[in-house]
Amino acid sequence: MARILVIEDDPVNAELFDLVLSRMAHHTVTVTEDGDMALELYNNGSVDGVIMDVSLSNTFLEGVAVDGLRLSKAMKNGPNGATVPILLATAHAMRDDMENFLIASAADDYISKPIVDFAKLVDAVERLLEKVRQHRHTIPSL
Repeated sequence: MARILVIEDDPVNAELFDLVLSRMAHHTVTVTEDGDMALELYNNGSVDGVIMDVSLSNTFLEGVAVDGLRLSKAMKNGPNGATVPILLATAHAMRDDMENFLIASAADDYISKPIVDFAKLVDAVERLLEKVRQHRHTIPSL
Protein backbone atom coordinates (compact mmCIF):
# COMPACT_ATOMS: atom_id res chain seq x y z
CA MET A 1 0.00 0.00 0.00
CA ALA A 2 1.38 3.38 -1.02
CA ARG A 3 0.48 6.95 -0.14
CA ILE A 4 -0.73 8.71 -3.29
CA LEU A 5 -1.24 12.46 -3.54
CA VAL A 6 -3.75 13.52 -6.18
CA ILE A 7 -3.64 17.16 -7.25
CA GLU A 8 -6.85 17.75 -9.16
CA ASP A 9 -9.27 20.68 -9.34
CA ASP A 10 -12.22 18.86 -10.93
CA PRO A 11 -14.29 17.23 -8.16
CA VAL A 12 -15.52 14.38 -10.38
CA ASN A 13 -11.99 13.47 -11.49
CA ALA A 14 -10.71 13.84 -7.93
CA GLU A 15 -13.36 11.42 -6.66
CA LEU A 16 -12.60 8.99 -9.48
CA PHE A 17 -8.87 8.93 -8.69
CA ASP A 18 -9.62 8.51 -4.99
CA LEU A 19 -12.07 5.63 -5.47
CA VAL A 20 -10.01 3.73 -8.04
CA LEU A 21 -6.71 4.00 -6.19
CA SER A 22 -8.12 3.31 -2.74
CA ARG A 23 -10.52 0.51 -3.66
CA MET A 24 -8.78 -1.24 -6.56
CA ALA A 25 -5.16 -0.72 -5.54
CA HIS A 26 -5.64 -0.31 -1.76
CA HIS A 27 -3.55 2.85 -1.61
CA THR A 28 -4.05 5.69 0.82
CA VAL A 29 -5.13 8.72 -1.21
CA THR A 30 -4.98 12.41 -0.36
CA VAL A 31 -6.71 14.79 -2.78
CA THR A 32 -6.01 18.51 -2.91
CA GLU A 33 -5.72 21.44 -5.25
CA ASP A 34 -3.77 23.49 -2.70
CA GLY A 35 -0.29 23.93 -4.19
CA ASP A 36 1.41 24.88 -0.94
CA MET A 37 -0.03 21.86 0.87
CA ALA A 38 0.91 19.55 -2.02
CA LEU A 39 4.50 20.80 -2.10
CA GLU A 40 4.84 20.46 1.66
CA LEU A 41 3.53 16.85 1.61
CA TYR A 42 5.86 16.02 -1.27
CA ASN A 43 8.94 17.62 0.26
CA ASN A 44 8.47 16.16 3.74
CA GLY A 45 8.20 12.58 2.49
CA SER A 46 4.52 12.10 3.29
CA VAL A 47 3.72 10.61 -0.13
CA ASP A 48 5.07 7.79 -2.29
CA GLY A 49 3.65 9.05 -5.60
CA VAL A 50 1.69 11.90 -7.17
CA ILE A 51 -0.99 12.19 -9.81
CA MET A 52 -0.92 15.73 -11.16
CA ASP A 53 -3.62 17.38 -13.26
CA VAL A 54 -1.93 19.50 -15.92
CA SER A 55 -4.65 22.17 -16.19
CA LEU A 56 -5.14 23.37 -12.64
CA SER A 57 -7.34 26.44 -12.43
CA ASN A 58 -7.49 27.23 -8.70
CA THR A 59 -4.05 26.20 -7.54
CA PHE A 60 -1.57 28.61 -6.02
CA LEU A 61 2.00 28.25 -4.84
CA GLU A 62 3.14 30.98 -2.47
CA GLY A 63 0.26 33.16 -3.70
CA VAL A 64 1.04 32.74 -7.40
CA ALA A 65 -1.32 30.81 -9.70
CA VAL A 66 0.34 27.66 -11.08
CA ASP A 67 -0.62 24.89 -13.45
CA GLY A 68 0.35 21.27 -12.98
CA LEU A 69 3.50 21.63 -15.04
CA ARG A 70 4.91 24.38 -12.82
CA LEU A 71 3.87 22.64 -9.61
CA SER A 72 5.39 19.37 -10.80
CA LYS A 73 8.65 21.13 -11.68
CA ALA A 74 8.73 22.74 -8.21
CA MET A 75 8.26 19.31 -6.63
CA LYS A 76 10.92 17.66 -8.78
CA ASN A 77 13.39 20.43 -7.84
CA GLY A 78 12.87 19.63 -4.15
CA PRO A 79 14.54 17.12 -1.86
CA ASN A 80 12.38 14.15 -2.95
CA GLY A 81 12.36 14.89 -6.67
CA ALA A 82 14.49 11.90 -7.56
CA THR A 83 12.58 9.41 -5.44
CA VAL A 84 8.87 10.33 -5.58
CA PRO A 85 7.31 9.83 -9.02
CA ILE A 86 4.79 12.17 -10.62
CA LEU A 87 2.20 10.95 -13.12
CA LEU A 88 0.67 13.77 -15.18
CA ALA A 89 -3.04 13.42 -15.96
CA THR A 90 -4.29 15.45 -18.88
CA ALA A 91 -6.91 15.70 -21.57
CA HIS A 92 -4.23 17.17 -23.88
CA ALA A 93 -3.22 13.80 -25.28
CA MET A 94 -1.40 14.72 -28.50
CA ARG A 95 1.99 12.96 -28.58
CA ASP A 96 4.03 16.14 -29.12
CA ASP A 97 2.14 17.88 -26.31
CA MET A 98 2.84 15.04 -23.92
CA GLU A 99 6.56 14.92 -24.67
CA ASN A 100 6.74 18.69 -24.15
CA PHE A 101 4.71 18.42 -20.93
CA LEU A 102 7.06 15.77 -19.55
CA ILE A 103 10.09 17.90 -20.33
CA ALA A 104 8.55 21.10 -18.92
CA SER A 105 7.31 19.44 -15.74
CA ALA A 106 10.12 16.91 -15.10
CA ALA A 107 7.30 14.42 -14.39
CA ASP A 108 7.92 10.72 -14.79
CA ASP A 109 5.01 9.70 -17.02
CA TYR A 110 1.50 10.67 -18.07
CA ILE A 111 -1.96 9.25 -18.48
CA SER A 112 -4.70 10.62 -20.70
CA LYS A 113 -8.05 11.81 -19.39
CA PRO A 114 -10.84 10.99 -19.33
CA ILE A 115 -9.95 7.90 -17.35
CA VAL A 116 -12.14 5.13 -18.69
CA ASP A 117 -9.84 2.15 -18.17
CA PHE A 118 -9.36 1.98 -14.41
CA ALA A 119 -6.94 -0.94 -14.63
CA LYS A 120 -4.71 1.16 -16.91
CA LEU A 121 -4.59 3.89 -14.25
CA VAL A 122 -3.70 1.39 -11.53
CA ASP A 123 -1.05 -0.19 -13.78
CA ALA A 124 0.51 3.22 -14.55
CA VAL A 125 0.74 4.06 -10.85
CA GLU A 126 2.12 0.63 -9.95
CA ARG A 127 4.79 0.82 -12.69
CA LEU A 128 6.05 4.14 -11.34
CA LEU A 129 6.04 2.91 -7.76
CA GLU A 130 7.93 -0.23 -8.80
CA LYS A 131 10.61 1.85 -10.55
CA VAL A 132 11.12 3.76 -7.31
CA ARG A 133 11.32 0.55 -5.28
CA GLN A 134 13.93 -0.85 -7.67
CA HIS A 135 15.90 2.40 -7.60
CA ARG A 136 15.97 2.37 -3.80
CA HIS A 137 17.37 -1.17 -3.78
CA THR A 138 20.19 -0.28 -6.19
CA ILE A 139 21.49 2.68 -4.19
CA PRO A 140 24.61 1.52 -2.31
CA SER A 141 24.52 2.08 1.42
CA LEU A 142 27.26 4.13 2.99
